[in-house]
Amino acid sequence: MNLKSLTLITAMAVALPVAFAQTTDSSAKQDMKNAGSDTKHAATSAGHGASQGSKTAYNKTKSGTQKGYDKTKSGTETGYHKTAHATKTGVNKVEDKPNTPANNPPQ
Repeated sequence: MNLKSLTLITAMAVALPVAFAQTTDSSAKQDMKNAGSDTKHAATSAGHGASQGSKTAYNKTKSGTQKGYDKTKSGTETGYHKTAHATKTGVNKVEDKPNTPANNPPQ
């Protein structure tokens, strides 16, 4: 019985490393699989980065456009008020009215 047990233990000891060798395949085929997975991961990461960059650029452009609109609107209103004031002042000069605060209200 000891001989059978020893033979069985020896057979298992030899078979165990062979089983582990099959699961940790370091062949060219496995290297190609790993390279494919790495490439897929890199492409996904690059796509995500590009997507985030596009969103940031869109938001910055939108913000800049809104800021430009607000500045243009403000400048137009200021120009309108200055033109209206100058027109009133010009009318008063044409009508020979004195240049008093009643005739020239503050802006």
